[in-house]
Amino acid sequence: MNPFSSGTRLRDMIRSIRACKTAAEERAVVRKECAAIRAAINENDQDYRHRNLAKLMFIHMLGYPTHFGQMECLKSIASAGFPEKRIGYLGLMLLLDERQEVLMLVTNSLKQDLNHTNQYIVGLALCALGNICSAEMARDLAPEVERLLQFRDPNIRKKAALCSIRIIKKVPDLAENFINPAAALLKEKHHGVLITGIQLVTDLCKVSTEALEFFRKPKCLDGLVKTLRDVVNSPYAPEYDIAGITDPFLHIRLLKLLRVLGQGDADASDCMNDILAQVATKTESNKNAGNAILYECVETIMSIEDNGGLRVLAINILGRFLSNRDNNIRYVALNMLMKAITVDAQAVQRHRATILECVKDLDASIRKRALELVYLLVNESNVKPLTKELIDYLEISDQEFKGDLTAKICSMVEKFSPDKIWYIDQMLKVLSEAGNFVKDEVWHALIVVISNASDLHGYTVRALYRAVQTSIEQESLVRVAIWCIGEYGDMLVNNGGVLNIEDPITVTESDAVDVVEIAIKHHSSDITTKAMAMVALLKLSSRFPSCSERIRDIIVQNKGSLVLELQQRSIEFNSIVEKHQNIRSTLVERMPVLDEATFSGRRAGSLPATVSTSSGTSLNLPNGVAKPAAAPLVDLLDLSSDDAPVPSSSGNDFLQDLLGVDVSPASVQPGTSQAPKAGTDVLLDLLSIGSPPVQNNSTPSDILSSSQDNKSSVAKLDGLSPTPSGGAASMIDLLDGFVPNSPKPEDNGPAYPSIVAFESSSLRLTFNFSKPPGNPQTTLIQATFTNLSPNVYTDFVFQAAVPKFLQLHLDPASGNTLPASGNGSITQTLRVTNSQHGKKPLVMRTRIAYKLNNRDVLEEGQINNFPRDL
Repeated sequence: MNPFSSGTRLRDMIRSIRACKTAAEERAVVRKECAAIRAAINENDQDYRHRNLAKLMFIHMLGYPTHFGQMECLKSIASAGFPEKRIGYLGLMLLLDERQEVLMLVTNSLKQDLNHTNQYIVGLALCALGNICSAEMARDLAPEVERLLQFRDPNIRKKAALCSIRIIKKVPDLAENFINPAAALLKEKHHGVLITGIQLVTDLCKVSTEALEFFRKPKCLDGLVKTLRDVVNSPYAPEYDIAGITDPFLHIRLLKLLRVLGQGDADASDCMNDILAQVATKTESNKNAGNAILYECVETIMSIEDNGGLRVLAINILGRFLSNRDNNIRYVALNMLMKAITVDAQAVQRHRATILECVKDLDASIRKRALELVYLLVNESNVKPLTKELIDYLEISDQEFKGDLTAKICSMVEKFSPDKIWYIDQMLKVLSEAGNFVKDEVWHALIVVISNASDLHGYTVRALYRAVQTSIEQESLVRVAIWCIGEYGDMLVNNGGVLNIEDPITVTESDAVDVVEIAIKHHSSDITTKAMAMVALLKLSSRFPSCSERIRDIIVQNKGSLVLELQQRSIEFNSIVEKHQNIRSTLVERMPVLDEATFSGRRAGSLPATVSTSSGTSLNLPNGVAKPAAAPLVDLLDLSSDDAPVPSSSGNDFLQDLLGVDVSPASVQPGTSQAPKAGTDVLLDLLSIGSPPVQNNSTPSDILSSSQDNKSSVAKLDGLSPTPSGGAASMIDLLDGFVPNSPKPEDNGPAYPSIVAFESSSLRLTFNFSKPPGNPQTTLIQATFTNLSPNVYTDFVFQAAVPKFLQLHLDPASGNTLPASGNGSITQTLRVTNSQHGKKPLVMRTRIAYKLNNRDVLEEGQINNFPRDL
């Protein structure tokens, strides 16, 4: 027989395909076989139609196109015999889905087969309908399926229940038609029908409020509780027994349905308390089937309305799960405990020791989940023992786990530290063990705390000196140590501020300089560490006169460095040491106490900002401008890379990115740092006031032409008016909001319709627009925030970011407390300048942060519905 004729059997085709050695040979065999099938279809070969369909289904499973056989499926379904219908329905389910238009042709055949006298054909139709039913088919065939829920044969009732689930998911409006038939299925004795009936009721309750109220009635709920009690107390039944437990699948389905019925209903929850306690206490936990039932029981207890005793019982079951040898059981227990801690934290605290042991587990997923749970367990009363346990484990933990563990420890210590000395001690331990895994904002915060603890300066610098002797590889520890030695080196040498709890230490001036020199020369030190070390050396040159010459030699060694930052610092610091000794002591005075409250607020995002800031600290510059340590605006904007600004370390690019203006490189004097120095005025530098004008199309001297005297005073700019030229207009726009008493553009009233820019269930943001006269590129936006909830919002902060072609400036908000229920509002003015006016529309990403009952809330959104022509 021809191996590619329509009469060949499926196994012969499979054998031919398996014999192929390459993909090309397989494709050739499939092509020839498909050609033979198409020829048989054209000849209307009825004898081998079922064989051809079987081959097509196998070819479909190999991933080849088989759409040409769809009509053959419909012809087989329309046949009278059961074998043809069976292969036709199987092909229908594999080769078609609900999106195919040809599926409408099979609706009539399905309707006839659902009313067929042969129950096996009825079963085929139900199976196919349950797999590929579309919304139109569901509406047409729902009455037949509803009738079959009362069929005499249990297998048909079971398939009809499963088909009904598909129908109500496709067309929820039909749910009410299935309520009474589904209630009848709950009285079934056949477990297969009962399980499908319970699943049908569960899905009905999820899509229909009417169904949920119906099955919450005592009559239905008592019946479900009785069924569960009978299953729990039933004697041994061989046909349903699994590991000594009668039908655990039925147990689980009943518990899931009770969870849906009890959630949010106290009366329904009371009805099921006794049976849930019985399931929790009588179920054996030696086998996996029993653990599955206990887990579902715990989840049901935690989901229904409050019952303190039951919840303690459920959490104790989870505690037993944590001692199980099976990793899967421990993992799901940790997951459930994370949910339970919000309900009954005290009960979870009893299992703290077991949870801490899970942090040391060999399985990485269990370690991470247990660490997250431990973090949630921390409070003021247990922070010390928990931190000690975690730091002890940090010493022996795997390298890949140190990052997560370090982050959690640092967050715990910062959030719950009882006093500053304990905070400093714990952070030094973390830095000594895992300093390279500590994020920049953590050691920044530590320096701020040390700066504010004036009575601990001596203690801290001595502790850091000891720690850095053995942990020179830990970058973050070295940075904090050299900063403190630079600031408080005299207290290190003179043993200033000695506390009763510390041991005496003898350190010479040369020893202190040795530490900083090692930090500069160590192979693992990066540019930041070396730059900080050079600053520390400059300060020590004033504090340790005897080592001044040695310090100068160390500084001079970097004059030829390939790193421009180090080379520049070396040259400038050497000049200070050699030529400016009369002012050196003034230059290197101790830093003033850093503002701890401002720093903490900035890290939490509670300060207003024109653009999104990174999680790192900020370098404060004059006039209130802040340079982010790393400011990826694209994270907040979520826009294409063409529009997103590129972060840069240079001062020029920083101003260009942050303020949206171009700073000419010619304005930076040779041999000086491009970044603005402390004590200078960014705006004066930017406008080149008091310096030779920059030669370009729009020079600062043009801007200042209305002022005869070229004094370095921003107040002289108050009389300037915006001009249509791009350079002058952008400079005046830049000044607006930064310069006190700067003239505001005249508000001519809204020329565009106001929009609701953002609205949630608790907050509404409205924008009103106006244009300053003679400047079509600039738009003034009056933002109004309204609180729709009954709760007062505090620490309210609005942040916005725009693409590169837009310039954005935010004025200070009218307040930071938003009254409840719309009884007041907060307003804020935004100025947006569109450099692509008429070509690109406005677009903006917003971030709104506030506190609700001392809990931080963050809402984000993107605004794309700005009026046209803005």
